[in-house]
Amino acid sequence: MNLVERIQDEIRSQFEGEATGHDWHHIMRVFNTATYIQSKEGGDLDVVQLAALLHDISDHKFNGGKLDEGGKVASEILERHGASNELTHQVRYIVDNISFKGAKTKFEMNSLEGQIVQDADRLDAIGAIGIARTFAYGGHKNQPIYEPAGTIELHESFEAYATANTSSIHHFYEKLLLLAERLNTPTGIELGKQRHQIMEQFLADFHHEWNFNTTKNT
Repeated sequence: MNLVERIQDEIRSQFEGEATGHDWHHIMRVFNTATYIQSKEGGDLDVVQLAALLHDISDHKFNGGKLDEGGKVASEILERHGASNELTHQVRYIVDNISFKGAKTKFEMNSLEGQIVQDADRLDAIGAIGIARTFAYGGHKNQPIYEPAGTIELHESFEAYATANTSSIHHFYEKLLLLAERLNTPTGIELGKQRHQIMEQFLADFHHEWNFNTTKNT
């Protein structure tokens, strides 16, 4: 097996059966989407595929809140499999910088490969699958579906975003609806258009049903 196949084989069991929307199927959707975008945009395919496979390793949402642990763990895995220092460094940079860190935080991804994998991950957070994943994760976090009295918070820091108490519907306004404008590549931007529209239509339908007939019952 080549390096990509070995890494895929090693981490698969860690994500199979996971129930928050960050499961093995998510990893492989990001892998496949990133591979597709790379075929259109260029870049180093090995870096793209390895970063896609490792992008959720030791995610802060599941490792007790350690915000910078993912890149370290990804590096350890790659080094164990004999990856070069340059390849390991490139993948670590992507894993450390891929996450959305809050609406008002500075975001950048300084490599084409990183932009591709970030786009693939963000595309999986929006659209029909993104909607399903939002409620799967919200249930895991014991978040309400919606709290009408709640306020939308555009977070100033990663820490504020990562520790915020919110509802699943508020999460759309605090993150998901912002992602289409934060896609990097022409291919990613084009793929994001329909998925963004799917979320907008879902939210319009949700609020319509939530408020259905309320004026007649007051």
